[in-house]
Amino acid sequence: MKDIDGKSLKNAYRLFETGAVNSFETGTVRGLLQIHNCLFEGLYDFAGQLRAKNISKGNFKFANTLYLKEVLAKIEHMPEKSFKEIIEKYVEMNIAHPFMEGNGRAMRIWLDLILKKNLHKVVNWQNVDKTLYLQAMERSPVNDLEIRTLLEANLTGDVDNREIIFKGIEQSYYYEGYEKK
Repeated sequence: MKDIDGKSLKNAYRLFETGAVNSFETGTVRGLLQIHNCLFEGLYDFAGQLRAKNISKGNFKFANTLYLKEVLAKIEHMPEKSFKEIIEKYVEMNIAHPFMEGNGRAMRIWLDLILKKNLHKVVNWQNVDKTLYLQAMERSPVNDLEIRTLLEANLTGDVDNREIIFKGIEQSYYYEGYEKK
């Protein structure tokens, strides 16, 4: 279910170019649904909708759909005052994996919005190695220290820098198997 024509990447650029991303609720499930819908509207019938099927990756099973809404409500109310708390919330949202496709791309934007609002920082994703990131995320349900350390080393206060934002979006798509331009 790859976005071969790059439409969702164009949608991601548009989110930031138009400033629409700044109208989303920050740190909420509704905000994440809004991001997902904007990225994948017209590509997937389920854009902006919680998944109705159980999914897994490798041997890891994401949150069961019977409990998904309850899990998401608990995640939404997790604190986000410190970097550590924000990463804990991000990891828990990744474990929930609320969408059939596009979780990582939507959640990295969601994470940056939380960081920007609460810490006046964002991740400079273009400097985060794909392999190290994916390995750290895979291990994060057991211990989030690795992903926290990796992302903290790549925080920037340059939250409105267009190049950082757009190169970060490209990197986010690269993590999901899209080739860098």
